[in-house]
Amino acid sequence: MYIKRDDVRIEFYRASGPGGQRRNKKETAVRITHLPTRIMAVSADERSQVRNKAIALKRLEKKLGILFRKKKKRLRTKRPVRVKEMILQEKRIKGEIKRLRALVKSRGYE
Repeated sequence: MYIKRDDVRIEFYRASGPGGQRRNKKETAVRITHLPTRIMAVSADERSQVRNKAIALKRLEKKLGILFRKKKKRLRTKRPVRVKEMILQEKRIKGEIKRLRALVKSRGYE
């Protein structure tokens, strides 16, 4: 997927965590924001700003690819005969229970 240069904002900042003086002095971490969708990708994995920028761009492309992917239509499948038989059996049982309940009420036991 191709990302337009005008659609992204690239920010550099100091990465936190272990790494000593070099990490605390230089702004090597990269945050890339895709402005139309407000999706962000961050990388502070490497010591190099250039490598972090490349990693963040790849992550952003992956996120946008997932967002704009066309979903396939779901194909309906037939129910197996065994499942249909089970459903009908359950309906018969429920109907019988209701019939017996009505029979008890009509005789005045409740």
